[in-house]
Amino acid sequence: MQTPEQQRILAAEQTMVNGKFEPGLAVVMEGGKITRVVPVAELAPDAAVERFARRLLVPGTLNAHNHSFQSMLRGVADDCDFFTWRDKALYAYTPRMDEEAVYQGARFAFAEMIRNGVTTVCDFFYIHRDGNANDHAVIRAAQELGMRIVLARTMYDWEGAPKEYQESIADAVARTRELWQAYRGRDDVHVCPAPHSPHAASPAMIQAGSELAQELDTRFHIHVAEGRYERDTIREKYGKTPMRWLESLGLAMERMTAIHCVWLEDDDIQLMGQRDTRLVYNPASNMFLGDGVTRIVDMMNAGIKIGLGSDGGCSNNRVSVFDEMRMCALLQKVTHLNSEVVPAEAVFAMGTAGSADTLGIAAGRIEAGHYADFALLDMDDPSLQPPFSYEKNVVYAMTPHAIREVIVGGETVFHDGELLRVGWDEVLGGLRGVTDGWMK
Repeated sequence: MQTPEQQRILAAEQTMVNGKFEPGLAVVMEGGKITRVVPVAELAPDAAVERFARRLLVPGTLNAHNHSFQSMLRGVADDCDFFTWRDKALYAYTPRMDEEAVYQGARFAFAEMIRNGVTTVCDFFYIHRDGNANDHAVIRAAQELGMRIVLARTMYDWEGAPKEYQESIADAVARTRELWQAYRGRDDVHVCPAPHSPHAASPAMIQAGSELAQELDTRFHIHVAEGRYERDTIREKYGKTPMRWLESLGLAMERMTAIHCVWLEDDDIQLMGQRDTRLVYNPASNMFLGDGVTRIVDMMNAGIKIGLGSDGGCSNNRVSVFDEMRMCALLQKVTHLNSEVVPAEAVFAMGTAGSADTLGIAAGRIEAGHYADFALLDMDDPSLQPPFSYEKNVVYAMTPHAIREVIVGGETVFHDGELLRVGWDEVLGGLRGVTDGWMK
């Protein structure tokens, strides 16, 4: 990423600003952030401008929900119901994952994301093994590749889960605070608490996560009503809908980023809009596991800020936010039997600015004050032709071959298929060094 004294000026043929492509603009960056977006003609004659002919400059996408270690388990438990998938993949392999395995899995997952135009990932991570060493390993993997990361440090105390996940409330709070302190003030790493879910974190653990977010001035993430079973369990046990039950715990709902929210009632959705509770939608994962369809149109109408995530690499099984944009739009259209709902421009905003809003960081927009995170797309790639509307083509037609450059914090980290900090051979060799033994 750029150092404070470095300046870089990019001028693509067309630049995405406020959801529309505009020609003739230059993006000026210093210290890893955008300082100006101006017409090229307004620059000084001797300005050192990098010109990218036949390229579209778009905000880098933000994968607002992922579990990086799960990319090592792709194919292990496909076409299974949720509980079989969980037990056969996550619970069976977690005991085998030491710090090296966690690191190699994260590096593989993040490298694949970069290739797909992801510049920031939120890793909802929970293999703590009574400490933070694995969390640091995940962060190190992102830093080595040049990727921005939000580490949502999971707080998990359900006794039915592997022991590698479980912590006491006191330990979860202390270790999350310590991890946040270790990266405090950085632009490339952000840490926030993440009580896992109503089924895997006790009410007291969820309350502790909310209180810690207030103390640290962060958001907190939590899975909510991913499966119908969780909604039904909350109703039977507490007599409330999922969001009303969470509200009854006295949580800072305005700091909550809720993941999935497939099985919510009308009142839940209105409550989220009123309290500025934000959503990360994972359409492909929800389909892959047979969970259902989140009510995105109703949530948009309620004013809820929505981002997109891929979820884990073994419950999708891709890690592309551009894929999630397309999936989101098409799934909502067929669910509502209306091709006009959730247009391309809306889902593009979800995967960029919307995801940034769910993470609470200044990204996903090409404007001054935001991180200098971009993807450069080949205007002449067959998947972007014919060019009646690049805005539509990027969402509905584009394939990964069109992604030619990825820039994070002003630094190019991917160029014409190649990772520039760590080579593919090293990434894949590290992955095989872990997984080959699992397959014997």
